[in-house]
Amino acid sequence: MLEIDPAALGLEFGGGAAIGGVMGFAAKKIAKLVAVLVGVQLMIFRYLESQGIIVVDWSRLSAGLLETQARAQEVDVHWIQSILSTLSMGAGFTGGFLIGFKRG
Repeated sequence: MLEIDPAALGLEFGGGAAIGGVMGFAAKKIAKLVAVLVGVQLMIFRYLESQGIIVVDWSRLSAGLLETQARAQEVDVHWIQSILSTLSMGAGFTGGFLIGFKRG
């Protein structure tokens, strides 16, 4: 017969939620920082291009982004299988991550 320890499941869920909350908070802060850095870089490129200092091939630059997006959509991720194998930890982490990301 299958023995399930509710205390262990609760600790795994709580631990996963705490780790997820920290990771979500950090992910949002890092995402904001990266967005600001990319925005500043694009503004600098635009300014230098308007001054005639550099020439930026914007169509080539955006084509690389579109190719990356197409490759990312083709990746076959089996995340359902991993969540089902570690449901208590995964559910806690996911909930904590979303809360941390929203509050970050």
